[in-house]
Amino acid sequence: MSRKARLLIVFVVIEAALAGIWWYLARYGMANPDRVTADFQAVVGQTMGMAMGGLLGIGFILFFVAARNDRKAAQDKALR
Repeated sequence: MSRKARLLIVFVVIEAALAGIWWYLARYGMANPDRVTADFQAVVGQTMGMAMGGLLGIGFILFFVAARNDRKAAQDKALR
């Protein structure tokens, strides 16, 4: 399995986990309005959105690094 494929699988799993946490917190806030602050939904949305967006940005950069490493490995394998 190539490095790109492994990276994509890992990031999909991590993003899905973050989306699940976001979903849980959003539902918790809606189900328990007396236990959370008035701006709970906004804070959760901003925090989780920033976490998921930052991770996506890092994943984008790491994808290109993995693609470069795959090309280097293929070239080294062809030279042997």
